[in-house]
Amino acid sequence: MSRSKTIVVLHYFGQMPLMGVAMEGMHYVLGLKRLGHDVWYVEDNGANPYSPQQNSIHWDASYNWGFIKGLMERFGLGDRWAYWDPTHPEIYQGLGRQKTFELFARADALINLCGTTIMREEHMKCPVRVLVDTDPGFEQIKMASGDAGSRAYVDAHTHHWSIGEHLGAADCPVPLGHVNWIRTRPPVVLDVWRPDYAARPTHLSTIATWQHSAKNIELDGVSYQWSKHVNFQRFLDLPNRRPEKFRLAMITPNSDINALVRSHGWDVVDPVPVSDTLDHYAEFIRSSRGEFTVAKDIYVRPRTGWFSDRSVCYLASGRPVITQATGFEAHVPTGRGLFHFHDWDDIFGALDAIATDYEGHCRAARQVAGDCFDSDKVLRKSLEATGL
Repeated sequence: MSRSKTIVVLHYFGQMPLMGVAMEGMHYVLGLKRLGHDVWYVEDNGANPYSPQQNSIHWDASYNWGFIKGLMERFGLGDRWAYWDPTHPEIYQGLGRQKTFELFARADALINLCGTTIMREEHMKCPVRVLVDTDPGFEQIKMASGDAGSRAYVDAHTHHWSIGEHLGAADCPVPLGHVNWIRTRPPVVLDVWRPDYAARPTHLSTIATWQHSAKNIELDGVSYQWSKHVNFQRFLDLPNRRPEKFRLAMITPNSDINALVRSHGWDVVDPVPVSDTLDHYAEFIRSSRGEFTVAKDIYVRPRTGWFSDRSVCYLASGRPVITQATGFEAHVPTGRGLFHFHDWDDIFGALDAIATDYEGHCRAARQVAGDCFDSDKVLRKSLEATGL
């Protein structure tokens, strides 16, 4: 067995204190801990803190770093975090500024999850700097277009992982350039999620944001949108075509969008109470019949192989998932507990299958989580490919 490594996970769930975001980061922290590593969570991207309750940037970060503190304490890691408070730039909450800088210098690796942190002088002292690309397609296309800033940002890392398991395939046009992208999947720590196979919930659900626009991009004259709304619109009439009920915990840009979605039969709920604590988040998933969701256009049409870190929480909770094909289906088995779709017929077939053997598909969903997304397997494989 290889020796324990000191690994720092960089992410942004203090900046964006919602549990859907937080568990993406915590699955890396907890998964690395399970593998026996000396793990630390640091958030020092300097971004202004966001208040979900106010739905805006705000200027008091105490709730944000308190969110980190509480979550880390819950898992016995209360002394292993640091947060650079942008409202008081001289202050690193938690570990403190000096000890954080010393940690960077002695760490074996930094894992820059989502690429949320621009590498600075203190980060560059760490010999292994891993960029985890959770938006496959975007940076690859930017670099191919000659964007010098994108190349400098990517090249500041020594190793590159991508949640784009289909990158490089013949039917994926995304250019890979000079970077050796290690294909990976979103990990899940199974022990965090407790299935309830006896329950018979009524609503399929998902947790999402209706629309983004900041990272739309073009490749070979084709424009791709970094947003789910274009695919939600394609299947918006689903509740009117099926007997099942559908719920969206969703951030929408305005009341008109809420009204539009509701007019097609969806139950739209406020995502903030759903995602303010781990208990609330886990209960929302567990009280769902399963997940029905779409993917962002930039993942679907280029077939990058992206898979949702939130969908893995449904699977681990023993809830079947019906999600849009992105190319992931070439690498992960579907048809039992997990279903991919291209069109209406695929969706109807998946819903019919689940209705025929609901408990069987719930148990199969948990099995898929264990077989394909378990953090022990996913992180060990990626670390080995990185020489760690």
